[in-house]
Amino acid sequence: MSSVNVLILGGTTEAMQLARLLEGDARFQAVYSVAGRTSNPRLPNLICRSGGFGGVEGLRDWLAANQCRIIVDATHPFAGQISHNAARAAKLSGARLLAVSRPPWIAVEGDSWQSVTSMAEAARALGDAPKRVLLTIGKLELAAFCRAPQHYYVSRSVDLPEQHPPHCECITQRGPFRLEDELALLDDYSIEVMVTKNSGGSAAQPKLEAARRRRVPVVMVERPPLPGVAEQVQDAEQALRWLERYA
Repeated sequence: MSSVNVLILGGTTEAMQLARLLEGDARFQAVYSVAGRTSNPRLPNLICRSGGFGGVEGLRDWLAANQCRIIVDATHPFAGQISHNAARAAKLSGARLLAVSRPPWIAVEGDSWQSVTSMAEAARALGDAPKRVLLTIGKLELAAFCRAPQHYYVSRSVDLPEQHPPHCECITQRGPFRLEDELALLDDYSIEVMVTKNSGGSAAQPKLEAARRRRVPVVMVERPPLPGVAEQVQDAEQALRWLERYA
């Protein structure tokens, strides 16, 4: 029986977990694809590719050239463009599409969150008075905070950003993060407010517990609208069970 060709659009914890489950599984021939925006990304022992496909048409052509009829979109909840491209390419090519969509975080008792819909709105939400701000939004979206230069920023990302606000200390760290380390980060830099994306998942959740314990308010950037996908699961194990229907 021939193996089933699968394209995993990765870059998340769930994508890596699924890839690990498929390593050595003869039922599937999986290709793990990352955007290439992070240096030295974690990669599984699968065929791996880095970089874009060239839009919807490029992805459609790649699927045809590689006889791939299944796409697993396990990208970051804020990677909207590739999710839209995947949905469109799947429709054009007739490929099956599964979205691995981790649940968003939900505020609990003790949280002080202000929800916003963009980085520009997040920068405005910091107010006019200077504050010490922790940014855990990645390296690509710091430009909005250059328009609020009165604050002192601590930016944490996997790689150093090319652009950042004038008063900004950049820290390079890769999760998952421990609660004690998140508490120490808030304490060491006397953080007064945190800005983060509602990415969901467990790897980055300790920062929210740390903010709760230290009574640090959080400006929460909510997820952008993504294409409606008929078939969705929440984790790698559920994704594998879905794939096994086509093995």
